[in-house]
Amino acid sequence: MRSVLARMGAAAAVVALLSSCSGGEGGDGTNEPSGLSAAGVCGGGFAKDAAATAALKAVMGGGGFHDGLAQSEPEKALDELRKASPEQWAESYRPEPRRYCWFWPAGDGGGEKDLQIQLSPARSAPGLHPEHAKKVTSYASGLQAYASSSFSRVYFSCRLQAPAHEIVVETVVRGPAGVPETDLEQRKRLVTLANAAARQVSGELGCEKDGLATGVPSPTAHPTS
Repeated sequence: MRSVLARMGAAAAVVALLSSCSGGEGGDGTNEPSGLSAAGVCGGGFAKDAAATAALKAVMGGGGFHDGLAQSEPEKALDELRKASPEQWAESYRPEPRRYCWFWPAGDGGGEKDLQIQLSPARSAPGLHPEHAKKVTSYASGLQAYASSSFSRVYFSCRLQAPAHEIVVETVVRGPAGVPETDLEQRKRLVTLANAAARQVSGELGCEKDGLATGVPSPTAHPTS
């Protein structure tokens, strides 16, 4: 790709980069919508480090993205986390996850290649059922983190200053469909994205001592609960 870009002007180089990363035929003159950069999705600040940017591009493909903010509820999701009082919940109560962010490659129209981030408060990190544990990899971040080739979850503790109380936040990333279950690299990418989202949420909430990893979380043994 570098040799092609070297022969082009600055404006044409941007178009060529987006076209080649989205799977278009090189040199056919097709201009796909540029969309948001990796650093601009989810309101900005999500894929702000090299590890998250690399994971995002590997999962979704390079180039620009469209952000479904109109179909997301980031402020409501954060507000519900701030107000959560798990000690007052009925035993059977489970909060409904809120869509924090939703995006897809520019020109895709929100098809199979989309990615969603959901948030919800939780009582605690739940551990893993033995059958479930066979299908996921656990990672060292927060209270608990694990991923398959289609989704990832990160649970972290958040000590809020105002109002002063502690909650557990569940961050879920749902990736594109059709990836083989045995794709371990996809698991690593998705947990990296869930961890990046959790770090962004922790920062927005002003959490203290969240225990979240930086960069790419390391694989670890499954919890024993």
